[in-house]
Amino acid sequence: MFNFINFDLFSFIISTLVFAIIFDIIIGELPSKIHPVVIIGKIIDFFTDLFIKIRNKISGLLLFLSTTIVSTVILFVLFSVINLNFYLMFIVYGLLLSSTFSIKILLSSAKDISNDLKEGIEKARKSVSYLVSRNTNELSEKLIVSATIESLTENITDSYISPIFYFTIISAIALLFADNINTFLLVFIILWIPFLFRISNTLDAMVGYENNKLKYIGYFPAKIDDILNYIPARIAGFLVVASAFIFKLDWKNSYKIMLRDARKCPSPNSGFTMASTAGALNIQLVKKDTYILGDNTVEIDVSHISKAIKLSKFTILLFTIISFLILILIELLI
Repeated sequence: MFNFINFDLFSFIISTLVFAIIFDIIIGELPSKIHPVVIIGKIIDFFTDLFIKIRNKISGLLLFLSTTIVSTVILFVLFSVINLNFYLMFIVYGLLLSSTFSIKILLSSAKDISNDLKEGIEKARKSVSYLVSRNTNELSEKLIVSATIESLTENITDSYISPIFYFTIISAIALLFADNINTFLLVFIILWIPFLFRISNTLDAMVGYENNKLKYIGYFPAKIDDILNYIPARIAGFLVVASAFIFKLDWKNSYKIMLRDARKCPSPNSGFTMASTAGALNIQLVKKDTYILGDNTVEIDVSHISKAIKLSKFTILLFTIISFLILILIELLI
């Protein structure tokens, strides 16, 4: 096993985060057969079949606890194995960390729909159906553009901001208490915390619906996901406003629309990045019979997808810079 004596925790945290981000941007996702989120999904499927027969909300708690415990055991065993060699640990640790967030697919999915719209609306309707839960069969071009921007900006939070937020927080705490806690355990916990978020988020994506089949088992996972995304969603919303200011977009309107419309969405969190983006671009994002975000100052069209991508990229960059600065500041203070 790798000897943690004289181990530089700060350098390890920074370097593995850089490695994970670069890997995700250049390569993207791990193969599905070994992707941790796919494995988590299979664990969720197993326990869902087991607990869904319990027709009360305790089933969701049991599902959450069972999935978390089994996933944690698997992660700990893997972490123990990779500690046989530092270089093996560094690479696998970075790959595991990269699996807790997604930048490349988040941005490329929106870009792909923009390209599909240029080829034909039917192709775009099919593509956007993989991103949103609404019926896309009869969506107009404007509503396809809206759905694409909604999906992109909503997922800024749970695809990147939230897991990196929790990674940064637990890393800062680990640096502060590095002299008092076993380093092996600290390094594991730093990886485990963003994994806990990803477990919760995957549970919400798979069972967090209010239909007759899932309303009981999905209740607890949905609430946990809402709680975990609460702070990151609001940080992300303000960073969209900041990005709009830097790009000389309508940042004042971005802030105004975020405050006015963010809570119009059924989710307590998804509206902050969507509304601030709508305000920055002076467009209206519409999900029929659910919400209308922003004012129709500018007619929405396919060009707004690339503008939303640019805004999302810079929001991600800003948060990444802030995360690194926090960790560097903590290291300097101690």
